[in-house]
Amino acid sequence: MSKTLINTFSKKLIAWHGVSGRSGLPWQGNRDPYAVWVSEIMLQQTQVATVLERYPRFMKRFPTVKKLAAVDIDEVLAEWAGLGYYSRARNLHACAKQVMQEFSGKFPNDPIILEQLKGIGRSTAGAIAAFAFHERAPILDANVKRILARLFAIDGAIQEKTVNDRLWQLASDLLPTQPENMPVYTQALMDFGATWCTARKPVCISLEKKCPFAKECQANLSDQVLTLPKKVAKAKSPEFDCDMLLVRAGNFILLQKRPSKAIWGGLWSLPESAWRPKTEKSHKRAPALKELLTMTLPKENILGLAKSIKELKQGNQIKHIFTHRRLWMQIWEGRSSKALEFLGPDLKWVPLSQLGRYGLPQPIKILLQGLSLARGDDLKN
Repeated sequence: MSKTLINTFSKKLIAWHGVSGRSGLPWQGNRDPYAVWVSEIMLQQTQVATVLERYPRFMKRFPTVKKLAAVDIDEVLAEWAGLGYYSRARNLHACAKQVMQEFSGKFPNDPIILEQLKGIGRSTAGAIAAFAFHERAPILDANVKRILARLFAIDGAIQEKTVNDRLWQLASDLLPTQPENMPVYTQALMDFGATWCTARKPVCISLEKKCPFAKECQANLSDQVLTLPKKVAKAKSPEFDCDMLLVRAGNFILLQKRPSKAIWGGLWSLPESAWRPKTEKSHKRAPALKELLTMTLPKENILGLAKSIKELKQGNQIKHIFTHRRLWMQIWEGRSSKALEFLGPDLKWVPLSQLGRYGLPQPIKILLQGLSLARGDDLKN
């Protein structure tokens, strides 16, 4: 391990940022821990280009932790719709309530305490502490892991605990000695991984720009840049089938609230059957109406809808790719003679014109938006 690199890394990185770092991002330079927290959560698993559009809108709608904590979770999920990984939105709402109840609306500055809050892991806690409170706290997201694994030629898969522990130790060792440098250093680390030391096209490979660590990076010196960090090979994503029921009653659509711990948890979607492993012999037989209702609805709702639905036809099949699985959704369209008044807390008739008020899974939102636009309505918020 190079002591020289450890002693000079933060200074070189900060100097690099002054020339080549990103600027003008709406969350940059903000020392409000609430704003920092929202941006960090939103940037997880989401492309910067998407967050550039959605972050300002989210902050305008929920400008303070108090405002976020006070609204219903459905409002938060509706604003989050399309960003994916909806547990992040549920955790944001739960964490906001926790900050209000346990810390009188003020985020703690200690990263160890921050890490105890709902949905905040060690790296996010470090980012909040560094940006908002100038605490000497390390971060270790995917970009930083890649930088450190290359700089120090860390062997072994980054998912392994021993490798992860070593990376955390390096992340701590490389911190600037002066707390006031923590915001710019942390931002520089994020920017360097996102724009220069990238996974597939780092600048040292293209030779278009000169990396400030080219002569010290062990991966570069040993021609291992594209092979580090090592990752465990991913298994092929499993595929599933399910049936979804799209029932209309005049201008209303029947929606069902999904269980909080399910995929798309807490969102409103079309009633659906259990997922079945997809096989080459997966049948496309049209189920009988009662069979379909039994697969998709609580039993107390089946009889009334079975009597009110006058027709049932096969609609589109929609494919949706998740991070670790793929789902084929067969839509079955039905028309009900009337919108029954009471269906229970997790079933609701929603006017097409009000769909924008509900958090909907992206593929379902696109599907229903087609129906809405056909009527001249707008599903957007």
